[in-house]
Parts: sequence; C-alpha cells; structure tokens
Amino acid sequence: MRLRVVLQVIGAINMILAMAMIAPLLVSLLYSEGDTKAFLLSFIITAVTGVILYLVFRTSGLEVGHREGFVIVAAAWLSTSFFSSLPYIFSGTFPTFVDAIFEATSGITTTGASVLTEIEELPHGILFWRSMTHWLGGIGIVLFGVAILPLLGIGGMQLYKAEASGIAGDKFVPRIKDMAKILVKVYLFLSFVMMVLLIISGMGIFEAFIHAVGSISTGGFSNRNLSIAGYNSVLIEWLIIIFMTVGATSFALHYDFYRKGFRAYRENEEFRFYILVLVAATLLVAINLRIFHYSGIGESLRHSAFQVVSITTTTGYSSADFAKWPAFSQLVLMTLMFVGGSAGSTTGAIKCVRVLVLLKFIYKEMYRLIHPHAVTPVKLNGKVLSPEVLKGVVGFTLLFLFVFVISSFLLAATGLDPVTSISSTAASLGNIGPALGTTGPMSNFAAIPSFAKWVLILDMILGRLEIYTLLILFVPAFWKG
Repeated sequence: MRLRVVLQVIGAINMILAMAMIAPLLVSLLYSEGDTKAFLLSFIITAVTGVILYLVFRTSGLEVGHREGFVIVAAAWLSTSFFSSLPYIFSGTFPTFVDAIFEATSGITTTGASVLTEIEELPHGILFWRSMTHWLGGIGIVLFGVAILPLLGIGGMQLYKAEASGIAGDKFVPRIKDMAKILVKVYLFLSFVMMVLLIISGMGIFEAFIHAVGSISTGGFSNRNLSIAGYNSVLIEWLIIIFMTVGATSFALHYDFYRKGFRAYRENEEFRFYILVLVAATLLVAINLRIFHYSGIGESLRHSAFQVVSITTTTGYSSADFAKWPAFSQLVLMTLMFVGGSAGSTTGAIKCVRVLVLLKFIYKEMYRLIHPHAVTPVKLNGKVLSPEVLKGVVGFTLLFLFVFVISSFLLAATGLDPVTSISSTAASLGNIGPALGTTGPMSNFAAIPSFAKWVLILDMILGRLEIYTLLILFVPAFWKG
C-alpha cells in the first residue's frame, strides 16, 4: 500500500472541494446574511489541507493501484463528508457536531435526509451549499477527480473501477479521462436545461437552481419545509418527474442516445425494466389512492407518479405526505426503496440491473428444476453473464440486506419504533431521504438519537459506495501482500 499516493490524491480532491466552496461564498456575499465568514474559514481550511497533502506527499509518474483505488474512494467520501460539514459548523446552523456531519453526508451521498426543522429560515449561502454538495455527490467527487487527476500525473482507471461497481457494461469510450469529461458535460447540460425550464415554469433563479441540481443528482434537498408540496404546481411536479427519471438513468446510456438515438434506450434491457417498474408501481399506487384516499383519478395519478418516481430514483422529494397514505401504497413505496434506478446513474439502492438479473436467475433455476438437463444461461442485452457476475449480484444483494437488517436492529435498540427503524435504514442505505414513521416526508431526522444518526451516516456512505468499497477495507487479506 503506497500511502503517499493515497494522501496525494485526497489532497487533490480536497482542493476540488475547496474550489466548489467559492460559489456559496459568493452567494453569501451577495445576500449578506451573516454566513460569509463561515464559508471563508471553510474554504481556507479545506484548501490549505488539500495543498499540504498534495505537495508533501507528491509522487510523480505513479499509477494508482487496485488497493490504493479502493482506499482513495472510501477516504474521499469520508473526507468530503467531514470538510463539507465545516460551513454548517462555523455558521452554527446545527446545535451538535453529529447533526452537521449528518447533513453534509446526506448531501454528498445524494441521500437528501435532513435534520433541519426550519429550512426556509436558513441563509441563502447555506441553502446553496446544501444543494451543491449533492450535485457534486451525484456525479461523484471521484469522477470529477479522474477528469483532472491525469493532468497531475496520476492515472484514474482504478478509481473509476472502485467508484462505479455496477454490472459490467460496455466501455463507450476507450479512455477514462475522455469518459469522465463526457459524463460531466452531460451532467452539466441536463442541470442547465432543467434550471431554465423551472424558471419558465415560475420558479425564481435561486429556487430553480436548488431543484434542478436536486433532481438531476437525485439528491432531493429543497429550500422549502414542505419540499415540492410547498409549490402545489402540477407543471413543476411533472418537470421534476421527468428529470428525476433522467437522472436515475445510466449516463452512459444518455451518451449512447446522442450517438444512436432512441434505439439506445429501446434496446437496453435494464432501461426497459426500469420504466416498467415505474409505470407498474405508479398504476398500482394510483388505483389504491383513488379507492381509499383521493376523490379524483387525476390527483391520484399525479401524486402517485411523483412519489413512485421520487422513491425509485432515490431522490426523496415529496409532493404529498405519503406517510398518511393507505398501507398498500406505503408498502409499494417501501419496496421501491430497495430497487433504485439504473447502474451508472446518480441513484442509490440495489439498482434495477441487479434486480433484473436476480429475477432472470430465479426463473432459470425454476426452469432447470423442470428440465434438469437444459442449458439455461442468464443473459443481459443478449450477452451471457458469467458465473462470477451472477455470484457478484447475489453476493451484493445478500450483503445489502444483511447491512439493512443489522442497522434496523441497531436503530430499534435506541428506542425507535419498528416502522421508523426499518424505513429510516432503507431510506439511508438506499440514499433516498425521507422515510416513514417519525422520519416521514413532512418530518425530518432531527429527533432521533445521536447513536441512530451515526448508524445512518454510515449507512449513507455504505449505500453510496455500494457497500463493498468500504467494507473491503476491514478484510485482513486486503492489507496483505
């Protein structure tokens, strides 16, 4: 393990984060609401730390190895979670250290869970920074890094392998630096387009920025206490539905669309399954709401579509208090917390591609019981998946569920009720945000015990790094050789 390389890269990532702090610093100067000093101190500390790490441990001409890649990715998310909390700490936004870390981690992991009770009273600079953290987290602070680190003489392929650990997809460009630049351009373009559309729909520039980056990053932070419900606008809700869906679609697939047109989406099995899940769940919830909750089919369909898409894409915006919906609708939403969007997107949870492969695998196993001598390989997009890939999918899913069960028990041990414990864990591990019970869509995570918050902070990071990247560091064999 070459610690010098790890520390140098973390230093470079810290410098990137410090540069990102300049934007909210300028916003705080523009509005003059008393948070300027907090951002200035945060910028200085983050930048100085980054420069010192980079210069002291600078090692030119070395590639990042396999082990270093995993350590860098894990350390990067832990480090950015801490340094992102500095503006909250220095501004006194939160009464405790754990609350500041919780909000920062929720932002950088695009979870969108919050411990804030009066969001609308916050300074514009703090609100801007909250949204910027999950905008950065959406594309991945490491992915931003791999577009820049090659210029510093550090290779980036190993970082990408550790960060994007979905099922093997085709490389759509041969070089990781080119790929990273393309993804960032797509991300910026979609964010800008949505911001313009929200302004046209009636939002102010500041609010349009907040919700544009919140939708594309599938992060879900809003500047309103009632989230999207505070606008009560059908147009705004459907715009956000569209862009949440786009944000939870593989960005590599968006690039393929640029080259091939709609054929790229039509031929992709995961995308077809993803859309099927959204449509089927929306109809089921809409019918249930029409029968037991709302008087009109239009209102039922509107709120059903919004919440199904918001939960499936792990964005976490709310157009209604779904904690008051019928039990069937809540169970559908709870199930969707485990599914998530597409691999290679900004979404969290297990991901549609893994769920699809698991369903195919189960069907093939049942088929083999009927026809023992049949050769029934599992295919995805017409390609046979290797046994190693299938083992990886099953292993990840089991590990995800294992972490979910353990975390739920830990939360219950703090005195939280079962609904709150289970749903809060699912919402944090899946990087979704609002849950049920005392942490429902019209509430927050402020009242839960500090220990429970630390558990959920760990869950958010585990979920964002798809569990393996962080847990592998605790395997003794990782550090040998």
